[in-house]
Amino acid sequence: MPNELSTWEVFVRSQNGIAHRHIGSVQASDSVMALQYARDVYTRRDNFVSLWVVASEHVISSAGQDLAAWFETAHDKDYRQATYYPVPKECSIYECSGAYRHIAAKLPFAPG
Repeated sequence: MPNELSTWEVFVRSQNGIAHRHIGSVQASDSVMALQYARDVYTRRDNFVSLWVVASEHVISSAGQDLAAWFETAHDKDYRQATYYPVPKECSIYECSGAYRHIAAKLPFAPG
């Protein structure tokens, strides 16, 4: 039925180069109407450069799933963490084998 309303999720981007974020949802009969409603409801007060609408029925969620299987860190894969790798003695937070001495010399505080 063409006049039946569906829920549409609304995503906005406030400036180019950053990710869209979910801001809410609207009820509309089609995507064109959903985009117009989203513009009218969510862009009145803030400035955005992009607006997306996605039919809620097309959003897939991990809610209700086994959270441990989805989000628990793999304990047997420590190499994925930066703390797994040893830092050589000659490396400090500011320089490593002299590679950053020219930058460290310009710092307003004394490194090391």
